[in-house]
Amino acid sequence: MVDGVSAVGRVRAAAGRGLAKVSGQALGPYQSAVVRIGFAATWLFFLLREFPHRRELYGPDGPWSWELAERLTASNEAFTVLMWSDSTLWFETVYAVSVAASVLLMLGWRTRAMSVVFMVGVLSLQNRSVFMGDGGDNVIHLMAIYLVLTRCGQVWSLDARRARASGPAATSAGAAGPVLWGVLGAVCAYGAVAGRFTTGWLVAFAAGWVVLGLWWAVDRFEPEGEGRAVLDVLANLLHNAGMLVIMAEVCLIYATAGWYKIQGSRWQDGTALYYPLKLDYFAPWPGLSGVLVGSGVVVMLLSYGTVAVQVAFPFTLFNRRLKNVLLAVMMLEHAGIAVLLGLPFFSMAMIAADAVFLPTGFLVWAGAVVVGRRRVVAPGAPVAGPVAGSPEPSPAAAPR
Repeated sequence: MVDGVSAVGRVRAAAGRGLAKVSGQALGPYQSAVVRIGFAATWLFFLLREFPHRRELYGPDGPWSWELAERLTASNEAFTVLMWSDSTLWFETVYAVSVAASVLLMLGWRTRAMSVVFMVGVLSLQNRSVFMGDGGDNVIHLMAIYLVLTRCGQVWSLDARRARASGPAATSAGAAGPVLWGVLGAVCAYGAVAGRFTTGWLVAFAAGWVVLGLWWAVDRFEPEGEGRAVLDVLANLLHNAGMLVIMAEVCLIYATAGWYKIQGSRWQDGTALYYPLKLDYFAPWPGLSGVLVGSGVVVMLLSYGTVAVQVAFPFTLFNRRLKNVLLAVMMLEHAGIAVLLGLPFFSMAMIAADAVFLPTGFLVWAGAVVVGRRRVVAPGAPVAGPVAGSPEPSPAAAPR
């Protein structure tokens, strides 16, 4: 009986420590930062590369006309501000704002607000022309929504730099925050009055707008008070839930891709990669593709290896070393897809998603190399300043 009571006490104590950790800090600060930078950069580079063709892809000159898009979004209730007007000026404005939001989110300027604007840009363009994309657009679509839930500006951001330089209230100082909040509120109000939102999206955007304003007010006038502590706990819980969803999404992508491949006869006999490598559309380097498809053994190993890696990855999360090895293999695989099949943005999106599992020690080292500061960081020691009011991130607080 005593042993039973003791076991229950240990379980309760462990649960209490786990709850305190989950609510007391935003876990994985470096992982969330690299995911933010990766997806913002991927979407930015895509928008810039397609800038000369933007009107054919998502605008008034595309084969998927405004009327067809209006009928589709009316049936599936997909969100896109491009359906608010069919004018060319409105389209150009939305496209320009999407580019600007990608840049600012990548740099980490007003990260909370920019993550919302970034999501609006991604959803608006992709839902306007649903047939444009190569698979990576689906990943960007989902991750743009998940990033809104995270505190992805704790490190490697202008917000974190400003907080280190000027103190806890620095991120709410200046007129930029209120002006941005006012503009977002005006756009949201117009959409609500004009009936442009479905009920779900209206509630989501209105709640986000209120939270942004409340956070700014508390951050500005009571940075060390009880209200800020409550907001921090709620934000940490939401962040950690968002990071968990991102990791689960990556595992789901690989698991479903791998198990569906197993059911295909071409993957079973090891010849699946031969066929796309022989297509001109997927052969930016015909000579290199020809060398690979010229060896049946190489094609078989690559086909079987792709399936094995994708099926096995979710299970390797229980072994840190094996997970890190397989993670490197998958990133190299996506780099190969970018070169051999000419799908750079799909590969960038998948590498950015994979980055959520990168070891904290590696990310800290990589960040130090990028800024030219090679230094040894003791386990558990803070290495960069957080956003205002957030706990000091440490390698011990993130997945290894």
